[in-house]
Amino acid sequence: MEPADADAGIDLAELLAAFSLATDLGLGQPMEHVLRSWRIAERLAERMRLPEEERQALFHVSMLGWVGCIADSPEVAASFGDDIAFRADSYEVDLAGPAGFGFFLRRAGRGGALWHRFRVASTILASGGQHVVQGMQSHCVTTSALAERLELGPGVARALRQFFTRWDGRGVPHGVGGADIAPTIRLLHLADVVEVRYRTGGIEGAVEVARARRGRQFAPDVVDAFVAHAPEVLSGDGIDLPRLRPLTQGELDSALEALADFTDLRCATRAGHSRGVAELAGAAARSIGLPTADVIATRRAGLLHDIGLHGVPVTVLEQPGPLSATDWERVRLSSYYTERVLARPAALARPGAIAAMAHERMDGGGYHRGLSGAALPMTGRVLAAACAYRAMLEPRAHRAALSDKQAVLAVREAIRAGALDGDAAEAVLSAAGNGTRRRVSGPAGLTPREVEVLVLISRGAQTGEVAERLGISRKTAGTHIERIYTKTGASSRSTATLFALRNGLLDPLDL
Repeated sequence: MEPADADAGIDLAELLAAFSLATDLGLGQPMEHVLRSWRIAERLAERMRLPEEERQALFHVSMLGWVGCIADSPEVAASFGDDIAFRADSYEVDLAGPAGFGFFLRRAGRGGALWHRFRVASTILASGGQHVVQGMQSHCVTTSALAERLELGPGVARALRQFFTRWDGRGVPHGVGGADIAPTIRLLHLADVVEVRYRTGGIEGAVEVARARRGRQFAPDVVDAFVAHAPEVLSGDGIDLPRLRPLTQGELDSALEALADFTDLRCATRAGHSRGVAELAGAAARSIGLPTADVIATRRAGLLHDIGLHGVPVTVLEQPGPLSATDWERVRLSSYYTERVLARPAALARPGAIAAMAHERMDGGGYHRGLSGAALPMTGRVLAAACAYRAMLEPRAHRAALSDKQAVLAVREAIRAGALDGDAAEAVLSAAGNGTRRRVSGPAGLTPREVEVLVLISRGAQTGEVAERLGISRKTAGTHIERIYTKTGASSRSTATLFALRNGLLDPLDL
């Protein structure tokens, strides 16, 4: 069996559910809002006797319905300020008709100078809100494209293109309404809103908003079913995910790449950042000689390391000047969000923990934990160097992109200052094609094979076990161990283990 065909230990439902937690951040809602909305819709679907095929599609549609908000965040921020606050506030208003138009006008240019607010409001009035409509259409197109990349079927993609429709036909696309709307979308329209109202106003608040929007935003039969069963539909703790499709290692990598590409859409200047970091980090980890499992986890961490940015408004990420203390704290929290979002399932916890170290520094000057020295495993050191180098090559709101030569000099200055690990950073530069001033190797000049052996003996493997694990002779394994002791100055397995810990070769997550 090819490695890519092996079971990844994760179901597609678990992966989509994990990504939905990042979507919650972008909506300004507590984590598991999307999951709770699905549960409400699923219970309604059961009571309305929705066919099994539609109920399975309902999970996909629920998990991905709001993902497109990532793609249109820059446009939302340009028109309405803090995109997260804008979406959170939008749950309080029926966005069609005078109430919705008034909401858009009140939010126009929020946070900007008076002239900017006037210009945005004038544009909305003159165009009848057409640029808002275009943003909604773009949202639906990008979301359906993700569904296609994840091979969720044409029915799911079609439904997602109707995400901003309304029962009364006043949504987007205009004129599409009533029975033309997919049953899954009709259920989700109501579930998404009543989940929020239930948390803020209890069952009475949820029922009130459902009745108020009956026949307008919400399908009448869905509202009637909800009102008849609201206590049972809304109550209950815990969320049992459906079993959809176990993923192979190759399918998991492909799915993570798709999600990484969407994550980078949050800021125009970050397009391709996560995939670029992943390739650099994976190649560097391999060249240092980290075990195969660590190489895979480091590359996946590169794909996932910015997922916590969904909790940071675009107005902060694209701030052209210095950040305030409050805004800087929101940026620092993004690494915490990354770790929190990926804490489960188990297949994502390991790369998630590494991903949360992308902005840590060897001297303790990074975030969000302020780890330093031996507390940072080599996987985290490699990722931090790859992220720093790649970011230097990309433009940001507060600076232009650095040239490759400038970035290399900046990385090596960070090594001298003690912020980046020298072996990890030089391996990243080598992977980027910049060469190094010395042969890329592990600490103390260990070869990649010797690093593998050191990791194994530090974890308790005897000479024979090392030989068996690496497919080499016992004599060759013994020679490697002798050379490791000589190069590191170790006199026993315990002192060799201390060397490995000090240099980040033993990941604390594995101990």
